Amino acid sequence: MDLFEFQGKSLFARAGIPVPAGRVARTAEEARSAAAELGGVVVVKAQVQVGGRGKAGGIKVAKDPEEAFAHASTILGMDIKGHTVRLVWVERASDIAAEYYVSFTLDRAARKHLAMVSARGGMDIEAVARETPDALARMHIDPVIGLTAWQASELVYRAGLDRPTARKSAAMLQALYRAVVDLDCDLVEVNPLIKTSSGDIVALDAKVTLDGNAFFRHPEFESFREAFTPDPIEEMARQRDLNFIKLEGSVGIIGNGAGLVMSTLDVVSLVGGRAANFLDVGGGAGAETISNALDVLTHDPSVRSVLINIFGGITRCDLVAQGIAEAIAQRTLPWPIVVRLDGTNATEGRAILAGIQSDRVHPSATMRAAAERAVELAR
Repeated sequence: MDLFEFQGKSLFARAGIPVPAGRVARTAEEARSAAAELGGVVVVKAQVQVGGRGKAGGIKVAKDPEEAFAHASTILGMDIKGHTVRLVWVERASDIAAEYYVSFTLDRAARKHLAMVSARGGMDIEAVARETPDALARMHIDPVIGLTAWQASELVYRAGLDRPTARKSAAMLQALYRAVVDLDCDLVEVNPLIKTSSGDIVALDAKVTLDGNAFFRHPEFESFREAFTPDPIEEMARQRDLNFIKLEGSVGIIGNGAGLVMSTLDVVSLVGGRAANFLDVGGGAGAETISNALDVLTHDPSVRSVLINIFGGITRCDLVAQGIAEAIAQRTLPWPIVVRLDGTNATEGRAILAGIQSDRVHPSATMRAAAERAVELAR
């Protein structure tokens, strides 16, 4: 789950990481009230799960509550890289003496966390890495040992951060890394991490991605969803325990297992089509699960054909076929379905498909043939 900035900062504050005081606002009037409560100069910041807010005009300084109202009126409803701004964060302005960049993420290839630190914060870090790679210090961290004091100090030294405040910066790196581990984060990025004129180190931004698979350890994280405006189809799939991601094509995809679904997306692309979604029904999908998956896709107007690709291991192909039969019996499906079954009880499953009295079902023997047929029908 990608959090909004204000949500990430709430977690930082809980972890003892200094952040500026602020208030979230859903209307311009709320922004004015927040600015009056905070007092002094404030910054009105668009809350979207994408970078580049400042360049897009989504971050404005306000000297008083009336100016905060005006800025919020402009920012709310703004489109930033396809994301509509529905919330703003009104934050007390900070005294910035220097800007740094810090991030911690998981390097799956190395099976370790990766720390990246630069003294050139507040900029497009991709450009910094590309044009002056030496300005970005990198270090892999053993998750068993964690980020030690000497490693944090080395990162500060290699990145060229301010020497008089090096100890505070190193302590901040360790605090951020503890937050990554304790909060089960896939990513923590702070750009910028600032040094104030008094020498304090403060997180001025918070880009946090939480590992959804670890939510059972953090039931309080479910409350973060309240700030989102979820895609109604994705929300429907989530309520039915289906792994669903909306894409931009016209071929609906249903498969069992993330790897198989990803391969199916690739094959659809290979034969000239575009997938409308990623939908993984899981390893033990039965008739009800398949019927639910088909029902979810009926709510997506971009779907013009559906490709069901099942490899039966734990999943029984006859139950999948039964789910398709039940879905067709219960509702009128708006598109043709191409079905490829292989593995456990595949023969029985194909027999059930053959007995369905509908011209909507098109059995196929191989993944490529199924993809070709689904793409053809979508056109």
